[in-house]
Amino acid sequence: MEYVILAVVIAVVAIGAIAGLVVSGRRRQQLPPKSQAPVITAPKPTPQEPQVGEEAAPPTEAPRRTVEEVQLPEAEAPAEAEATGVEVVEAAEAAPAIEVPEPTAGRLVRLRSRLSRSQNSLGKGLLSLLSREHLDEDTWEEIEETLLTADVGVAPTQELVERLRTRVKVLGTRTPDELRALLREELVELVGKDSDRAVRSTKHEEGPAVVLVVGVNGVGKTTTTGKLARVLVADGRTVVLGAADTFRAAAADQLQTWGERVGARTVRGPEGGDPASIAFDAVKEGIAEGADTVLIDTAGRLHTKTGLMDELGKVKRVVEKHGPVDEVLLVLDATTGQNGLIQARVFAEVVDITGIVLTKLDGTAKGGIVVAVQRELGVPVKLIGLGEGADDLAPFEPGAFVDALIGD
Repeated sequence: MEYVILAVVIAVVAIGAIAGLVVSGRRRQQLPPKSQAPVITAPKPTPQEPQVGEEAAPPTEAPRRTVEEVQLPEAEAPAEAEATGVEVVEAAEAAPAIEVPEPTAGRLVRLRSRLSRSQNSLGKGLLSLLSREHLDEDTWEEIEETLLTADVGVAPTQELVERLRTRVKVLGTRTPDELRALLREELVELVGKDSDRAVRSTKHEEGPAVVLVVGVNGVGKTTTTGKLARVLVADGRTVVLGAADTFRAAAADQLQTWGERVGARTVRGPEGGDPASIAFDAVKEGIAEGADTVLIDTAGRLHTKTGLMDELGKVKRVVEKHGPVDEVLLVLDATTGQNGLIQARVFAEVVDITGIVLTKLDGTAKGGIVVAVQRELGVPVKLIGLGEGADDLAPFEPGAFVDALIGD
């Protein structure tokens, strides 16, 4: 009896085990393969979505792309360029369009109205005095005072008054037209009609013409250098700029902006760097490019500072290792009058001044400084500034200048 009961128990256990195996097998068929981890995604109406019955199929890997095949968004392109060492220039910082400067021929004539407004006291005052019926000693003293007030200078004033006295006596009767013609002739003679006022900017065998621009602080030297570049480009020259003013903040940036406007390259160095080294490199660059002219803007110097003036001499000596310096242009503020003559003397002792640029001549009635500074240095005024516009720097023409003084 005990054997029968034991046999029944064993049979029941065997049947239960077989049933469990069947159920477990069915569950395995319904579960996804262990190698395919469950992923919860939003439904996508694409053909690649698994269809009914695919769960039991062998797992298939979706196609994968390498890092090189993945296209990065456009916003990240600058970072990629930096990694390759390529300089990235933002669109907003693109170089400005190259301008075509106004022709220099007759530019002073076009700017004549600006000059005449500030110089009427000289020309019109002289004409008024000479038109008096009786030219007594008091009148001649007034004429002399008018000339001195306009900063013509003592010696040139005395010479002009003596010549006018003689010619008026010979002339006898004096019509307004005769007086005007007489005064014009004498003033043109006083200013100097035979001087060579051309800026030497033509390339020669040694290389490009080298022009140093010098002056004290505040006369508009860097701006004048930029405007001079426009004058030369307008006359068909190719120009390289040297930013040797390393002591004034943003001077190099200012000069570079002027150069970019006319397509002229600017050679510059670190702030506070050696000006002579930058000047040397600028001439070297001009030679390599085959440029016609190299313009070098030097640091503004107080004429009372001996060390800074000596450094200016060093700049000139270093540049001359490449070849001769063709021009040394001294920039003077016409509104400073006789103080400008003191500056001129000191600069002339350090470097050989070859020409003068008078700025702000439209803002002063002291047009006689043109005569005085030429007499002081023995060199001509070559350019004059008559406004703040880019093309308001004009080659100096004695006839047009005197016509502006005395009017029509």
